[in-house]
Amino acid sequence: MFVFRGLSNSRVYAFLAKPTINSTSTHLRVFSSASMATKLKRIGTHNGSFHCDEALGCFMIRLTDKFRGAEVVRTRDAKVLETLDVVLDVGGVYDPASDRYDHHQKGFDEVLGHGFATKLSSAGLIYKHYGLGIIAKELQLEEGHPNVKQVYRAVYKNFMEAVDAIDNGINQYDTDQPPGYVNNTGLSSRVGRLNQDWSDPDQSAEKENEAFQGAMTLAGKEFLESVKYHARSWLPARSIVKGCLEARGDIDSSGQVMLLARYCPWKLHIFELEEEMQINPSIKYVIYQDDRSRNWRIQAVAVSPDKFDSRKPLPLSWRGLSDEELSDASGISGCIFVHMSGFIGANQSYEGALAMARTSLLTAHD
Repeated sequence: MFVFRGLSNSRVYAFLAKPTINSTSTHLRVFSSASMATKLKRIGTHNGSFHCDEALGCFMIRLTDKFRGAEVVRTRDAKVLETLDVVLDVGGVYDPASDRYDHHQKGFDEVLGHGFATKLSSAGLIYKHYGLGIIAKELQLEEGHPNVKQVYRAVYKNFMEAVDAIDNGINQYDTDQPPGYVNNTGLSSRVGRLNQDWSDPDQSAEKENEAFQGAMTLAGKEFLESVKYHARSWLPARSIVKGCLEARGDIDSSGQVMLLARYCPWKLHIFELEEEMQINPSIKYVIYQDDRSRNWRIQAVAVSPDKFDSRKPLPLSWRGLSDEELSDASGISGCIFVHMSGFIGANQSYEGALAMARTSLLTAHD
């Protein structure tokens, strides 16, 4: 069993998150064992090599009012685990009523729900049962508020689900083909590299626990950044895109051209909102004004969020052309360029960009 302890048995080092959701780091503070016994609860997870899910799970649960600032006890001793207030990623039990959150036992198949079917890791279990409260605190709203629920689902989709899937060995793609490249830049890989190096001759429980603290800080910082991004950027952008989709009929009678009234990140929202709003036919082009040049862009919507191919690229005869040559080829004045792939183009005016979109809609797909 390993607890975060110093050299003296009479003093215990418990690393505490700041008391608000805006915390981006953890800090070491020293308490006497007597005072800690009355003030701090204890979180149990396994010792030895660690993964992203228990590091993130420990960080998240310490953000809650129930377990804020709790001591982390790293052990596989079943008798010790029984005495702890919450246990995750060890113990072979999933029982929210007693705050037991392991996912390794036979027959475990818990998922988040809300349309997600990925088997949960210990981090996913903590998020399932405490995530709404964490999100609500960041947004300063009640847990039942629609914005809290939207951010809760978005953070899971864009951050948490990958942690669950990687820890449970779930492939991202259903294919027998090898990946086109190696990607070890993800959070789970970076957390894994914080474990003690096998070649380091100075292996110790103290160094292992220090490394785990670093893993908690790394995973927790990125989790909070994801929450903040979705609350402060993603959610307002979604509202803008939804309004623009609702007004698409005023731009072109086909309903396939959207004017982005105010530039914001729109690509992911298009796909989710099309499904939610049952938009058919789908959006083919988005028009928006470039903030720097003040020219107008026309961008073809991709076939899916993870693909580069466009639903309907700009005409082949326009691609790679610019300025007067492009205006002559298209019959539309003020053209600036069309990319070689046909995914984006530009015009000096809104009317010109809209004309490019309307002409492209009527052009046979290349």
